[in-house]
Amino acid sequence: MSTEAAAPAAGLPAQARAPHWTTELRREDDALDTLAEEWDDLVARCRTATFFQAAAWQRSWWRQYGTPGALLVVLVRREGRLVGAGAFRRRGGPLGGLTGLGAGLIDFTDVLLDDDCADRAAAEFADALPLTRPWHSLELREVRPEAAVQRVFEKWRGRRSRFGDSLCQYLPAAPMDQLLKRVPGRTAQRSRVKLRKIAESGVEVRATGPEEVPQALDGLLRLHFLQWQERGVTPEHRSERFARHLSESTAGLVATGRAAVHQFWLDGELVAVDLVLLCPSFSGLYLYGAHPALRERLDIAGLLFGAALDETLGAGIPVISLLRGQEPYKQRWRPDQLPNQRLLFGPRGAAPAAAARGGAVRARRAAVRLLGTRAPRLKEALAARRRS
Repeated sequence: MSTEAAAPAAGLPAQARAPHWTTELRREDDALDTLAEEWDDLVARCRTATFFQAAAWQRSWWRQYGTPGALLVVLVRREGRLVGAGAFRRRGGPLGGLTGLGAGLIDFTDVLLDDDCADRAAAEFADALPLTRPWHSLELREVRPEAAVQRVFEKWRGRRSRFGDSLCQYLPAAPMDQLLKRVPGRTAQRSRVKLRKIAESGVEVRATGPEEVPQALDGLLRLHFLQWQERGVTPEHRSERFARHLSESTAGLVATGRAAVHQFWLDGELVAVDLVLLCPSFSGLYLYGAHPALRERLDIAGLLFGAALDETLGAGIPVISLLRGQEPYKQRWRPDQLPNQRLLFGPRGAAPAAAARGGAVRARRAAVRLLGTRAPRLKEALAARRRS
């Protein structure tokens, strides 16, 4: 699609030519590799982009989890410069359609839009989405309320639905003494005692360079397994492809300043490793591993959160995210809560398939609520079966 101003009439002053816009759909399996440089250039111009939209993460995930022939990349260019981009995968089944990359491994799904022309880029992006037949659809999970794809959603001229998704929690990036003012007095006092014990323990926190990332993440996963072996570790975290994806993507993120890996040493032994993801608007502690014996000596949550907070403050990032989930150790900080969203795009015009998918989503959510209140053990069994 392109637009140009008409030639000026004789004797009239020349008028500026309207920008030339184009859109493109890429389907080759190595598209994310060939686009990596300009993709990350666009990431830097998109204020809502998170670490999960960085080229390192998207390329690595596709290499390890993608299905050959199922990649679709939507590109929007203004005067040849990339100003909009999003990667999706096609999935099978009668209500197949498109979905985002990352599956259950990411906390935030989004597309990229240049801040300087985000509204027009969103309109061009929406027009380029190939949802033209009654059974076509696009489902995006874990979308932040302020995500760039929300603009695309508003520009979409077909059926669309919005639902709640996972709850995420956030804290202002402030010195620990200020954060402790958020919690009740006795809890704050106990936390101060635990933090003082950490400071006096002799734990050494070491930063990890890109070349050290693979070895550090081997240690993270080893400690992660030890930590959860008696309580059940996420099965995918045990897979070789997850280990490859984590190592490859993290090395790229660390090299570009979008992630930090901390190694914690005590008495000459590696006792914990964490992975903190960084973007201009917020940071997040994505994954960690800690030796079970360390729990008997120190407050692991305080140790890891303290290191993540120091990293966040040092980078000048205003918010630290506790990402998805409501684990008890997160609640001690009294975080602010903000749910992600699930967005459904249906085809233009009559959309029986999109309506059916929306009805299926509502029915599934009702079933989850019923299982959670009346049959929690059955819910856990079904969840375990889905993960296997």
